[in-house]
Amino acid sequence: MRILLVASAFNSLTQRVHTELRGRGHTVAVELALGDEPVRAAVSGFAPDLVLAPMLTRAVPEDVWSRHTVLIVHPGPKGDRGPSSLDWAIHEGAEEWGVTVLQAVAEMDAGPIWASVPFTLPSCGKSEAYRNEVADAALEAVLLAVERYESGWFEPEPLDYTRWDVRGRLRPYHAQEYRRIDWARDDTATVLRRLRSGDSQPGVLDELYGREYFLHGGHPEDVLRGAAGTVLATREGAVCRATADGAVWIPQLRPRRTPGGPATFKLPAAQVLGDLLAGVPEVPVTPYDAARRTTWSQLRYREHAGVGHLEFAFPGGAMSTEQCRRLLAAYREACTRPTGVIVLGPARDFYSNGIHLNTIEAAADPAEESWQNINAMDDLVEAILTTTDKVTVSALAGNAAAGGMMLAAAADEVWCRASAVLNPHYRLMGLYGSEYWTYTLPRRVGEENARRLTTAALPVGAREAGEIGLVDRVRRGSAGEFRRWVEREAAAIAASPELGTRLLEKKRRRAADEAEKPLSAYRAEELAHMRRNFTAPDEPYHRLRRDFVHKVCPTATPEHLRG
Repeated sequence: MRILLVASAFNSLTQRVHTELRGRGHTVAVELALGDEPVRAAVSGFAPDLVLAPMLTRAVPEDVWSRHTVLIVHPGPKGDRGPSSLDWAIHEGAEEWGVTVLQAVAEMDAGPIWASVPFTLPSCGKSEAYRNEVADAALEAVLLAVERYESGWFEPEPLDYTRWDVRGRLRPYHAQEYRRIDWARDDTATVLRRLRSGDSQPGVLDELYGREYFLHGGHPEDVLRGAAGTVLATREGAVCRATADGAVWIPQLRPRRTPGGPATFKLPAAQVLGDLLAGVPEVPVTPYDAARRTTWSQLRYREHAGVGHLEFAFPGGAMSTEQCRRLLAAYREACTRPTGVIVLGPARDFYSNGIHLNTIEAAADPAEESWQNINAMDDLVEAILTTTDKVTVSALAGNAAAGGMMLAAAADEVWCRASAVLNPHYRLMGLYGSEYWTYTLPRRVGEENARRLTTAALPVGAREAGEIGLVDRVRRGSAGEFRRWVEREAAAIAASPELGTRLLEKKRRRAADEAEKPLSAYRAEELAHMRRNFTAPDEPYHRLRRDFVHKVCPTATPEHLRG
């Protein structure tokens, strides 16, 4: 079928639907919902058999849904209505939730139901749940709805609140009045639910040191205690704040914009507060200890059956200069351990999205900070590429993009969860790219595919990635199932009698590649391009980065999305 995706943004879910439908042989185009007229023009020009809206924050024009079948993906169970479905679910501590695909009608979220898939809602932030359990259920519901539509015989189910399985209800917008935290009275569980219900957007409006900020993200703390509301400590850019019965870590803050003032954006909390934190101690934790505690840390290290698991989790998948250097130090420490295999990657959610555009935007000299950040990424990738006494595995439980995808590709093997969406390109940020991609990518997928992937700038699904060699193994299942599978398979490599032979071959191959063309040459060539991207006045990088950080909407749908 010809399927037009209409979405408010080409976000992770829209990308996943896009890759899955294309992989099933459908002809797919995307139109960003930037106004009624562009949507009408896209429908007229593309002539779709079906219009599908994976993520939409505005109504579809009546003359579109009245002439074409338009299916809306709603992140709530049957009967749930309103713009803040997932926010309310997390705020109220729901254990079970769902995703419903319904047909667009005049009344929002009230159309006939084409598919509905339930899921268990984990204790985590909204954005993390959205990219994992919500996305899994959404894709299942979308594929079922598309199959039912294509069959021609299915009759969608009218919304009927008298049915036993229609348990949702109309809810209002989840405004700040519902998110407000009473630090003196609210226990840790309550505070976490409120922080997590808006961790990415819009955050929780609060006051610290007499100033207003939006708080983003929330993680429990098992040891530190103090007077409720007090900032107790900092760690890796986050701040720890006492609740009525414990404490929570808040990784990021966004200052409230003042009338007429400049736009604000999320940054590490300690960076935003700066001198206001004078006297607040930095309380570090090692990756080894963090893996055995309930506390905030971006790095965790554990060993099992001869395998070192170095887990990292950075908000939004972005890696600043400092974060890259901390991960490199942890990796080097892991390399000293008596293990045969090192597995790299988070327990769930993003693998990495490359350099940290927000911290670069906030720097006094963004060009210089960009340069420092890309070199820190290169240092990390080089360390992985030159590790010859261990088998390295990148375990992608979630999405990876740009330099983050090339970081993953540096490992000997890349194992990927089937639900991950990969974006192995830099072009949309106006960058040539580094992280030794000119060495690793052609060796994985061939020169022709390397050119296609980096110029087409389209997402790649895990199945296609496996077919072309971008990843080595693909595994279906939840994030938890994937993690357990990775643990078993890595242990099998560590216990294999062929491990020693494999490492000798790895060392021989690395020496041969180095003799043919040193890694330093690849790095120098890539960085020459990047230096120009960062410093030349005619380069688009700084404008594109500012637009990304400040969430400037495009004026039109990019041509490469229109099919």
